[in-house]
Amino acid sequence: MQATTVSTPAVRSTDQVAKWFHILWPPVLTFLVAIALWEGAVWLFEIPIYLLPAPSQIMATFLERPWFLLGIGMVTFSNALMGSAIGCSLGVLVAIFCVRWTFVADGLLPLAVAASAVPIIALSPLMGIWLGSVSAASKIGVIAVMTFFPTLVSVYAGLISPRADALLLMRSYAAPQRDVFLKLRMPAALPFLFNALRVCATLSMIGAVVAEFFGGPRNALGVYIKTQAGILRTREAWSAIMVACLYGLIFYLVIVLIERWVMPWKQRHSGQ
Repeated sequence: MQATTVSTPAVRSTDQVAKWFHILWPPVLTFLVAIALWEGAVWLFEIPIYLLPAPSQIMATFLERPWFLLGIGMVTFSNALMGSAIGCSLGVLVAIFCVRWTFVADGLLPLAVAASAVPIIALSPLMGIWLGSVSAASKIGVIAVMTFFPTLVSVYAGLISPRADALLLMRSYAAPQRDVFLKLRMPAALPFLFNALRVCATLSMIGAVVAEFFGGPRNALGVYIKTQAGILRTREAWSAIMVACLYGLIFYLVIVLIERWVMPWKQRHSGQ
C-alpha cells in the first residue's frame, strides 16, 4: 500500500515559514553585508561626516525626530500615490483603446517610447510653471506622466499576448468582444499589469522627491533633502533619503501582496 501524507495546519504553517525564509534571506543578508561594509569603510578610511556619514549616524539622526521625518515623508508619499494612481489608470484605459482601435496604438506607442526617455529633471520645472511650483498638482503631474507610459506599453503588450489560436477559438464560438476581453485578454494582461505597477511604485517615489527639488512645501522630503544637503548636514539629508526608501519599499510590498491576492494561481504555479 502507498503511504499518504496528511497535511495539517501546523505542517502547512511550517511550510509557509520555510518558503518565506527561502525568499527573504538572500536580500536581507545582502542588505546587512552592504550596511556593514558601508559602516566599516567610513570608520576605516575616516571619511568626513559631511561627505558620507555612517549608517549608525544616519539611524541616530533619524531617531532624534522620527515622527517629523515620517510626517514629511507622508506628504511626499501621498503625492506619489495619487500621481501613480492617475498615471497607471490612464495607462490601462489607453491600452484598452489601443487594442480596440489599432490606429490609436500605431500613433501613440512610438510617442510613448519617446516620452519615456524624457528625464524627470527636464519635466519638473515645466510642470512647476504650468501648475505651480509649490502646489501638489505639479508633483502629481510629473508622477502621472512618469507612470503613464510604462503602464501603457506593458498593459498593451499583455492585452495582445493571447495566442492567435485562442482568439480564433473564441471567435468560432461567436463570443462577443466583451467576453473576449474579460475572459481572455484581461487574465493574460494581469501579470504585465502588476509588473508595471511594481516598477511604477518605485518610479513614483523617485519622481515625487526629485520634483520637490524644484519647489514645494517646506514639509516635504525633496525640499528637506535639498535644504539639508545644501548646508552640508548630510546626516539629516540621508535620514530623509532613508524615509523615502522606506515609503517606496512599503508601496512596492503592498503591490506584491495585492498581486498574490488577485493572482493566487501564479504563486501555486511557481511553487512559492
